[in-house]
Amino acid sequence: MKKLFAFTSTVALCAGTAALANDELIGLMNDPTQWVIQTGNYANHRYSGLDKINRENVGDLQVAWTFSTGVLRGHEGSPLVIGDTMYVHTPFPNIVYALDLNNDGRIKWKYEPKQDASVIPVMCCDTVNRGVAYANNTIFLHQADTTVVALNAETGEVKWTAVNGDPSIGETNTATVLPVGDKVIVGISGGEFGVRGHVTAYNMETGERVWRGYSMGPDSDTLIDPENTTHLGKPVGPDSGTNTWEGDQWKIGGGTTWGWYSYDPELNLVYYGSGNPSTWNPSQRPGDNRWSMTIFARDADTGMAKWLYQMTPHDEWDFDGVNEMVLTEQEVDGQMRKLLTHFDRNGLGYTLDRETGELLVAEKYDPAVNWTTGVDMDPNSPTYGRPAVVPEYSTAQNGEDVNSTGICPAALGSKDQQPSAFSPRTNLFYVPTNHVCMDYEPFRVSYTAGQPYVGATLSMYPAPDSHGGMGNFIAWDGVKGEIKWSIPEQFSVWSGALATAGDVVFYGTLEGYLKAIDAETGEELYRFKTPSGIIGNVMSYEHDGQQYIGILSGVGGWAGIGLAAGLTNPNDGLGAVGGYAALSDYTALGGQLTVFKLPD
Repeated sequence: MKKLFAFTSTVALCAGTAALANDELIGLMNDPTQWVIQTGNYANHRYSGLDKINRENVGDLQVAWTFSTGVLRGHEGSPLVIGDTMYVHTPFPNIVYALDLNNDGRIKWKYEPKQDASVIPVMCCDTVNRGVAYANNTIFLHQADTTVVALNAETGEVKWTAVNGDPSIGETNTATVLPVGDKVIVGISGGEFGVRGHVTAYNMETGERVWRGYSMGPDSDTLIDPENTTHLGKPVGPDSGTNTWEGDQWKIGGGTTWGWYSYDPELNLVYYGSGNPSTWNPSQRPGDNRWSMTIFARDADTGMAKWLYQMTPHDEWDFDGVNEMVLTEQEVDGQMRKLLTHFDRNGLGYTLDRETGELLVAEKYDPAVNWTTGVDMDPNSPTYGRPAVVPEYSTAQNGEDVNSTGICPAALGSKDQQPSAFSPRTNLFYVPTNHVCMDYEPFRVSYTAGQPYVGATLSMYPAPDSHGGMGNFIAWDGVKGEIKWSIPEQFSVWSGALATAGDVVFYGTLEGYLKAIDAETGEELYRFKTPSGIIGNVMSYEHDGQQYIGILSGVGGWAGIGLAAGLTNPNDGLGAVGGYAALSDYTALGGQLTVFKLPD
C-alpha cells in the first residue's frame, strides 16, 4: 500500500474556483453556523466547524426542543438550516416543513405532495427519503414517485416539477439531490425491479432535462467516450456498457444510483457509485456486468464520464457501490494528490486519485470480511483492480439453488448508505458499520416490468467469533489503511456520523441512542435515548450564538424494515427481518426531530 500523509483543506475543495459552481451555496457551506447540504459540503465530510460543544462539556447536553413529523416510518437524512429557517423532511409521503427558528419552531409553511400510494410496494427497503437540498432560494425535493420538485424557500410555493422515472416499471427514489452550478443532479432507485440505473441533470431554474447518463448500455446512453473515458488508466474502448453482458440483459441490468454524490468545483467532476446488477442470481447474467458496482467521475456540465472503476465485477452478493465518496487532499509518496475515499458495501475501503481514477488503496475495514482475500494492486497484472473471490463464498461458483453459507458481509454490506464523517483535525474517517454475515441461495427468476426481480433467498445474522453484536462504529486511519479503534454495537449502526471542531463525533443507534464520543479515543462522552430507533444523520448549526445538534429518529430502513412494515417472516425484507428481529425489544415506530444544546 502506498504511504499516505494526511492533509485536508475544506476550503480548497469548496473554494468556488470554478465559474460553474454555485457561489452562494459554497459560501453557505463554508459558514459553520448553517447546515445547507445533507453531506455538510461538496466533499461529503459531514464535518461541523463549530466547537462550542466540545469533549469537555458535551456530557452536559440537554434536549432543547422537539418536533413530530407526523409520519411513522424510517427517517433517514437530516434537516437543513439556512438562515433562521430549518427545513425538515419525512419519508413517504415526503412532507417538507419550514420551521421558524426565531419562533420556537413555528411552521412557516408545509408542502405535502399527493402521491399514489401504489409506489410504496415498489420501494425496495422502506419508504425512506434522504432529505431535501437548497440552492438559489429554492428547496429541492425528489419524491418517492420520482417527481423532482422545486419549492420557493420562503413560501413553499412550487416553482416547477419534473418526472424522473416511472414507478410502474419499478423506478422510485429515496435519495437527496445535488445542486451544482445551474443544475440539480438526481439518481434513481429500483435495482430489485430490473431498473436500468441512470443519473440526470435538470436545469435549476426551469426543470428542463440537460443530460442523462445510464449505468449500462450503448456509449450514447452511458455518455462514455471509448477513447477518453478510462478504467484504471486505460481507455474503456467501444461498447463497454454492453459487451460484458449476455444479449439484452443490460436493458434490465440494474446499477441504480440511489446513494450519495460529491463534487469537486476545481475539476468540475461529480462522483457517485452505481448499485447491483439485476438479477441477484449471478448465473442469469454472465460477464462483468459493466458498469454496475462502479465509481463514476462525470463532468457536471455534459455528464460525460472521465473515468470509471468497477469494484465488484459480476457481483454475486448484492454489494451495491452507492455509498458516499469522500474527497480529501493528501500527500502520496511525497506528492499532494486529490483523493477520493469510499467505504463500499463489499467490505473494502478504497482510496483513488479522483482526478485520474488511479487506485491507491483497497483494504478491508471489517475483519470479518471473507468473500475475498483482497484486491490485486499490481498495475501490470491482468487482474489489476479485481478482488480475488474465495470459491467457498462464491454464489456463482456454487450455483443456482445452492445455499452458500457464512458469507461476510451480508448483502447490506459492511456499510450501507449511512454516511461516514471526516475530521480535518484528526485526519480520521468515522464510519458506521454493519457486522453481519449471511446465507445466500440464488434461484432462476423471470422479468416482469414492475414486479420484483431478485432471484435469491437470504438470511442474516451477527458475524461469528466476534462480540456478538451486528455493528461497529470505527475510526479509520487513512494514512495506514487500518482501524484505529472500534466500538461494538448490538445492532448495525444505521445512522450517519458527524465530526466537529470540538473533537466530538456523534452518531445514532437502532435502539434510539444519540451518542457522543471522543474523536481521538472513541471514549463515550454522552448518550440520550430518543423516542425511536435512529437511522437519520446527525447535523449541527448555530442560532443566536448557541450551538445545536439535531437528529431525526424513526426506526426503519433496510435493517429496521421488519418493524417499519410489520413483517415477521425471517426471509422477508431481503433477509433482514430475521436478522434484526430482536430490535422490537428495544424500540418502536416513531417520527421525531430532537434538538440538543448546552444548558443556558
